[in-house]
Amino acid sequence: MMIENLVLIVHVLLGLGIVAFVLIQRGKGADAGASFGGGASQTVFGSGGNSNFLTRTTAILAAGFFLTSFGLAYLAKQKADGLDDLGLDIPAVEQTQDAPVQPQQNRLDIPAE
Repeated sequence: MMIENLVLIVHVLLGLGIVAFVLIQRGKGADAGASFGGGASQTVFGSGGNSNFLTRTTAILAAGFFLTSFGLAYLAKQKADGLDDLGLDIPAVEQTQDAPVQPQQNRLDIPAE
């Protein structure tokens, strides 16, 4: 239980970190309008600058997020398999098909006179 909570907390923090770093990054075409009329020295797609650090950090956070996802899936599988070890005999649900029910006829039983 404790390890599952720890992995879950790390997973959530990594997810928030990915969101934060993606929002911090500037798109490749963000300065395209300024470079045509603003006299900027950048090309249409911008220079590398600090985006290399941000891109690398985002990739590392994403890799950690995937690893914690796999870890949580593994822990959930172990927990589900542990239910079998507890001696809980959970029967499989089987569907049976009943015989078709004959409709009842509405007859009045009137004695013959």
